[in-house]
Amino acid sequence: MRTRTLGNDGPQVAPIALGCAGMSDHTAAADEADAVATIHAALDAGITLIDTADFYGMGHNEDLIGRALRGGRREEAVLSVKFGGLRAPDGAFVGIEGRPAHVKNALAYSLRRLGTDHVDIYRPSRLDPGTPVEETVGAIAEMVEAGHVRHVGLSEVGAETIRRAHAVHPVHDVQIEYSLFSRGPETNGILDTCRELGIGVTAYGVLAHGLLTGGYRQPAEGDRRAGWLPRFHPDNLPVNLALVDRLRPLAEAHGVTVAQLATAWVVARGGGHGGNVVAVLGARRPHRIEEALKAADVALSDADLAAIDEAVPAGAVAGTRYAAPLMALLDSES
Repeated sequence: MRTRTLGNDGPQVAPIALGCAGMSDHTAAADEADAVATIHAALDAGITLIDTADFYGMGHNEDLIGRALRGGRREEAVLSVKFGGLRAPDGAFVGIEGRPAHVKNALAYSLRRLGTDHVDIYRPSRLDPGTPVEETVGAIAEMVEAGHVRHVGLSEVGAETIRRAHAVHPVHDVQIEYSLFSRGPETNGILDTCRELGIGVTAYGVLAHGLLTGGYRQPAEGDRRAGWLPRFHPDNLPVNLALVDRLRPLAEAHGVTVAQLATAWVVARGGGHGGNVVAVLGARRPHRIEEALKAADVALSDADLAAIDEAVPAGAVAGTRYAAPLMALLDSES
């Protein structure tokens, strides 16, 4: 598989990365064998970037990945770890922490759970409004010097914050929500800044939390996404599903699903469109890896990209990314 470099001299990774959040939290123990098999299938296919966070399942996700990488598979993986999300025993998020002491403490626990002596990319999940980003990145830089971290990353930060962090220590990767339904990084300077500074981009939310799978039509019983994702609200959902429907003939023309076309669009944003962009796709079962690989193989011409942009123009999506309280936590939206 062709690879991309995160940063000017960072790790070489496939254009598709494996996001592991869905393997934890509400995943039953019986699904753990599937989760481990999915990680193995990804590595076997050449998908090496494994994305996790210490707060996914309050450590469960890191334990799971650690088990999957036993037996000599650690060196096949590029581990991307987020920290800073604070959770209560009931699972509720209760704050963001980026103090230097927390950086080092959180890393120590992550290394133990993952069963490794280093992580490849370490990043705060959100900007701590009470701690200057220079202090947070400075602490990660100390861990780089000590050999416990290979590369510094950021997540959901704006262009100014990226520049401030990069001045302390080279940043190799910025993780940001980026999809056909979330085009903000194109207009708020994030992609331009990353391209200028030679920073890679790992795009999450590629399928817009399920809207761009092509199979979502209405909420099932117990689906609470409309409460925190305005694009699922009854006032906005019909508009957004109509946009999805406009992608169907374009996907069929390439012999792929809407989800695969949406993923291929993000992959195509690499190179001259904004630096080395990698699409992070969540998966819990091995067959999802094969589906992701098909998306990576789709070659979109300039005419294809223009047709997709015509079908889903930037700004056509109804509703913000998140509800107002969650949007307030995003430095990338400030």
